[in-house]
Formats: sequence, structure tokens, C-alpha cells
Amino acid sequence: MKIHEYQAKQILSKFGIPVPRGSVARDAEEARKIAEQIGGSRWVVKAQIHAGGRGKGGGVRVVETVKAVAEAAREILNMTLVTPQTGPRGKRVRKVLVEEGLAIKQEFYVGTTIDRARQRPVLIASSEGGMGIEELAESSPERIMREWINVGLGLPAFQARNLVFGMGIDPALIRVGTGIFTQLYRLFDSLDCMLAEINPLVLTDDNHLLALDAKIEFDDNALYRHKDLLELDDPYELDPLELEASRHRLNYIHLEGDIGIMVNGAGLAMATMDLIKQAGARPANFLDVGGGATTEMVTKGFEIILADKNVRGILINIFGGILRCDVLARGVVDGAKKVAIKVPVVVRLDGTNVEEGRRILAQSDLDFIVAHSMADAAEKVRKIA
Repeated sequence: MKIHEYQAKQILSKFGIPVPRGSVARDAEEARKIAEQIGGSRWVVKAQIHAGGRGKGGGVRVVETVKAVAEAAREILNMTLVTPQTGPRGKRVRKVLVEEGLAIKQEFYVGTTIDRARQRPVLIASSEGGMGIEELAESSPERIMREWINVGLGLPAFQARNLVFGMGIDPALIRVGTGIFTQLYRLFDSLDCMLAEINPLVLTDDNHLLALDAKIEFDDNALYRHKDLLELDDPYELDPLELEASRHRLNYIHLEGDIGIMVNGAGLAMATMDLIKQAGARPANFLDVGGGATTEMVTKGFEIILADKNVRGILINIFGGILRCDVLARGVVDGAKKVAIKVPVVVRLDGTNVEEGRRILAQSDLDFIVAHSMADAAEKVRKIA
């Protein structure tokens, strides 16, 4: 689960990591009052959406009067912000963060995530913050430092100091920098995070280290241990179709293609997406109905796939195991009868009770295109792509 920057900073602050003074506003007047409370002569107004690159899209403004704070908030709120991470449809801005403006001397990158190859957390740091860490790692890997964590031991102080010294932080701030790493890893570990990132961590002209921007992502599978964190979820940040799918226990991700897919199993979904690409088309979604799909779930799956106006064909790819092919076939037939399907539907079944499943499809009065293998399915998708 992703959260907004202002929420991430509230969590950082609870763990003792310094952040700029500020608060979130939902209208221009509220933004103006926040600026007055902060005081000073410079403020930053930042769009709150679950995507990076906001500055490039016009979602971050630095202003020097309280009146300008209100004007910037008025211009940003309700705009559809398009960034490299939102896709071409962009995201509507419903909240802005108003913060004090800082005089910045230097920027750093600090983050912690899971290194899947080594199966352990890793702390990452760089003396160059404020840019895409992935691009920096590719272009200048020597500028990225890593410390892998033994989860049984936690983060020893010497590993935190290694990173602080490597970043070239002022020797007078070694203790502060080490404390930030220690608390960031404590936050990451205790809240079951997938990512906890400060980018940039800034050194101000008056020699203070603060988290100027922050991103935290929680492991969905561990949220049952953190009921309080569920309150941070913002349903407006989800794609409407993804939100509707989640209400019906469907694993759905909206994509930009034109062939809808319905499968049982995440691995089969990935293979099916590859198949569609090889056929010369693009998948319009990832939809996994799981191993216990009911007719109601299949029907809702059809409705959600067809709600995407770009879909001009559907590929149902099922490997019968726990979910038998005959059960799925009856669900597909019943679901198709309830939903007005006006696009071609290719169905590939294999596994338990496959012959019975194919018989059910063939004897229905619906115009399914039955494929007998992955290669056959690819060929049939190619004809409708």
C-alpha cells in the first residue's frame, strides 16, 4: 500500500527523523492559513498524488508571498497531473502539502528496501539525491552505496556510519546522520515496509539534515498486523476499475493495451501477457480470478474488462487445477450471458476436466473462439489484434 508524501513525513517525524514544517490543505484558503502559521518568506506547495516527477508536471511551486501560496494551491488543486509515473491519463490532485522553504546546501539519497536476490533488507545511500536512483545506479554505479542487513541482528551502528562517511556528510553531523539511518531502518522493519525512501535528504545552509521528500510503501500481506495503517489508504489514488475489482476479491491491474485477459494464477497471467505481446497486441489488464472463482466473480470480471473502452478482444486462459475447467466453463457461459459481450472471446482451457469444459463451451449458444494450446491461442489473438 502506498501513502502520500505528507503521511510518510508524519511517520518519519514519529520516528525522530527531522522534516520541514508544514501541513496538508484541501483548498486555497486552508493553504494560506498554513503558510501564515509557518511564517517566513518562502513556501513550497506540493501536489499530493501517489507518483513521482510532480515538479516536472507543474505540481510543485516555490512561492514567496502568502497570497502566492493560495494562488498556487488554487491552480494545483483539481488539476490532472501527468508525470512519467502516472501514465498519460494522469492523476487528479485533491490535496496539497504546504511547507516552509529551505535554503539547501547539499542533497543526498537515503532508502531501504528488500534485495530479493540476497533475500534480505538493504540500505542504499548516495551523495547525489533528488534524481532517479535507478538511472544513477545504471549510469554511475560507483556513486551508489549499499549495506545489507542481517534481520536477526538488525542494523549495527558501524554499517550506518559506513554510509554516512561514504556520503561525505559534514563530520559534525555524523551522529545525526547515523541516527537517521538507524531510525529509517527501525521504521522499515517494524512497519513491514516494502520501501522507505528519503529523496532528497538535504543539508541546509544552517547545517541541519532534513527529509525534504519521502516515500513509504507497505507490504499488503502484512497489513493485518497494522490495522492503524489502513486509515492512511486513499481510495481516490486507485484506478476506479481496480477499486471495483478489489471489492469483489479480483486481482486486477488496469493497463494501456487492447486485449483483455482473464486467468487463474499470477504466473499464468504473466505468460498470457507475453503471449499477447508476441501476437502483436498489448494486454489491457492483468486479471487473476484465483483458484476459487465463482460465477459471480467471472461475471464481474467480464464487466470490469469490458468497462475499458479500449478492449477489442478477450483472452481467457485457464489451467484447471483447484479450479476445474468444467466449473470455470460454466462460470464463463453464465457470466457471458449476463454481460453484453460485443468483442471476440478466445478461450483456452487445459488441466482437470478439460474435455468437459470444452464440451460446455461448444454446446453453449455463445460464439466463443476455443483454442487448444497456447500457440493456438496466440494465433487466434493475432487475428483479432
